[in-house]
Amino acid sequence: MTDKILTEQSGEIARIIFNQPEKRNAVSLEMWEAVEAAMTRFGQDESVRILILSGAGGKAFVSGADISKFESERASEEAVAHYNATTKRVYDMVEAFPKPTIAQIDGFCIGGGVALSLCCDIRICGEGSNFAVPAAKLGLGYAYPGLKRLVDVVGPAFAKEIFYTARRFNAEEARIMGLVNRVVPDDQVASAAQEMADMIAANAPMTVESTKFIIGQTLVAESERDLSACDARVKACFDSKDYVEGRRAFLEKRKPNFVGA
Repeated sequence: MTDKILTEQSGEIARIIFNQPEKRNAVSLEMWEAVEAAMTRFGQDESVRILILSGAGGKAFVSGADISKFESERASEEAVAHYNATTKRVYDMVEAFPKPTIAQIDGFCIGGGVALSLCCDIRICGEGSNFAVPAAKLGLGYAYPGLKRLVDVVGPAFAKEIFYTARRFNAEEARIMGLVNRVVPDDQVASAAQEMADMIAANAPMTVESTKFIIGQTLVAESERDLSACDARVKACFDSKDYVEGRRAFLEKRKPNFVGA
């Protein structure tokens, strides 16, 4: 694949790291393809309970597309269609990933970086982070799925401000808009993401994953919601060994040992 996408796993926590810090982790087609492969692998690995996405170098999460690759990767109509289809698959995979996802945002989060972070469940950034979607400065159209994700997170008024102005927003502005969950000192972003991941990993996996699925159902059209699948996931939690373990641990005043079954 490519050394510009790194993968790691420590216990129940997996990581995908965008590794092109000299270009503020701008993403090429081969990098998106490597992310797609990593998402597939981690999604099928039952030992993974949490996935953290981050950028190498501490200066950027992802700063959008690698423009230097446009001549080789997006020079024809067919190439553009292939590139767009690949990025759409990756965004959809991150959004639909069955386990919780955290965007660890150091520094710049621009264009496709914002789009990618919106596909994650939780976003944590540093006080010095900056966000922007400069589509209007480049004359780019922005497709419905990406705009819907933004509106679902920040609402229509802030979504319009982000796109109409195409300006950079600082971390506090991003927090006020709801674009990020937490803002921490710049040197604590990685530890805050790790702490959050550890906290989630300690909880009952079936409860967490069923909650992710059901919340996702609230965001689709009412006619498309699968309420039977929601009910089935809730029932599976109550029928699980983890439900028994959770009750016993509470009564015995000890930390539960959840196994995801």
